[in-house]
Amino acid sequence: MAREQGRKLIAQNKKARHDYAIDDTLEAGLVLQGTEVKSLRQGRASLVDGFVDIDGGEAWLHGVHIPEYSNGTWTNHAARRKRKLLLHREEIAKLERRVSEKGLTVVPLSLYFLDGRAKVEIGVGKGKKSWDKRHSIAERTAKREVEVEVGRRMKGMRD
Repeated sequence: MAREQGRKLIAQNKKARHDYAIDDTLEAGLVLQGTEVKSLRQGRASLVDGFVDIDGGEAWLHGVHIPEYSNGTWTNHAARRKRKLLLHREEIAKLERRVSEKGLTVVPLSLYFLDGRAKVEIGVGKGKKSWDKRHSIAERTAKREVEVEVGRRMKGMRD
């Protein structure tokens, strides 16, 4: 059987970009058990409550739900166990400094397979206040209205 090529998206945390102002993103590998990989290959995962914690010089992914593999036996994994992230020591040190200094949070943005290996994209960001969220929505709406109006004028349509 040929090796898997390219990027296959499993799960995406759209709410994270709404709740946090993401400054920086990183790609990290995951340490998984066999039944977790099989469950992910079925496209089942949820990143909604996930966050990254740095403990003892290691990065851990908490709160990500990977359901039990349906054909698994007693060797099945726990659905919400903490999972180790594979990052370089310098990347972990940089994350730890940023989180401790500026009060930032590290959240998972997407989970995918890249050339057959499970990867997670994590983002470093600051939590938005409710007025920030409203401001983002208003900006997005205004930008969309401008694009629509420019398109109408390009086609020669007037109001």
